[in-house]
Amino acid sequence: MKICFFNRSYWPDQAATGQLLTELAEDLASRHGWDVTVVAGRALHGDADDRGRLAPVVRETRRGVTILRANGTRFRPRRFAGRAANYLTYFSSAVLAGLQAGRPDVVVSLTDPPIIGLAARWTARRSGARFVYLCEDIFPEVAALVDDFRSEGVNRALDRVNRFLLREADAVVSLGDRMRRRLVEEKGADPARVHVIHNWADCDAIVPGPKDNAFTRAHGLGDRFVLMHSGNIGLSQNLDVLIDAAARLAARDRIVIAIVGDGARRDALEREAARRGLANVRFFPYQPKALLHESFAAADAFLVSLKPGLEGYIVPSKVYGVLAAGRPFVAAVDPSSEVATIAREHGCGIFAAPGDPDALAGAVVSLADDPQATRAMGQRARAAALRFDRRVAVLAYHDVFAGVVGRTRPA
Repeated sequence: MKICFFNRSYWPDQAATGQLLTELAEDLASRHGWDVTVVAGRALHGDADDRGRLAPVVRETRRGVTILRANGTRFRPRRFAGRAANYLTYFSSAVLAGLQAGRPDVVVSLTDPPIIGLAARWTARRSGARFVYLCEDIFPEVAALVDDFRSEGVNRALDRVNRFLLREADAVVSLGDRMRRRLVEEKGADPARVHVIHNWADCDAIVPGPKDNAFTRAHGLGDRFVLMHSGNIGLSQNLDVLIDAAARLAARDRIVIAIVGDGARRDALEREAARRGLANVRFFPYQPKALLHESFAAADAFLVSLKPGLEGYIVPSKVYGVLAAGRPFVAAVDPSSEVATIAREHGCGIFAAPGDPDALAGAVVSLADDPQATRAMGQRARAAALRFDRRVAVLAYHDVFAGVVGRTRPA
């Protein structure tokens, strides 16, 4: 069967959605024999190949997947104007790329950018394919994260687009039960068409490792209790509260807060930590996949956080890598979120009220002061990870995609 995905982010981008889509597309091709095409944008990060950058669409192949690079601008996405230009120019080229995608059996839209589903839905209807809407985020609520832009008109338009795509989709994929409830109760999605498939980690690639490794030794972390935030340092994680918590932990010399990665909030957080003279906060660059196992193993526990009110609109994908690494986590999230549910059901993390630096600092101290319980939580985390393994998730997607093929669409 032939399948075509639409999403701006794809290999070699560092964004989580692009990395997950890359794994899904490659596994459908190699393990399940699908003919896979991805309509992606030009890479914003990683080792991008700029050959043919002036053409609206460039075709390439990698690991059995045909990639149609829908070219657009590549402004730095830290301001709204740059993000909007990147999204709109990619969308325009993606419409053209849809004409080159042949006649797929299934067309799948992710949500980067939130309007790309319109191009995917048009491609599906033009070719007689089934249309699947994969909700990585729910708009316009996620648009509230953009601190430099506010527009009720844009938000209303995004809401209409989202509801239209949910109504038109032959199947909808939600990243968790809380998101599913949001889609059904707030957005009017047909519950019979909504399938819950969690994001994942590759449990073969990410395994529990010894704390004594090259990363730990290089940065003098061997005799410290390390609470780590790893991944995007963006607008949704509410990491300002982590700096406030670090100030409360400054007297605990053994505790180190490690912030690993890059994103829109990194520079501001670094400046704030320096202004307060917080020697217990350390910043590290983005770690490529080949070295991720060592940086993960340097941590004794992780932070998984989300701004209050965003639960179900966003599901932090980093939690699955933390589970695979066999480390516990502090869930600084709303109690109804998927992350908090995983922590409760599997006994692999502890809860701290989002936005509360005292609660976060207390949670870190409780983990640091009880190493035996912390290690036991890490062991339970690894056991939980096997439920969210890459192969399990890809098979679930395969079943959803195969299930819509040949199904008569209700009038």
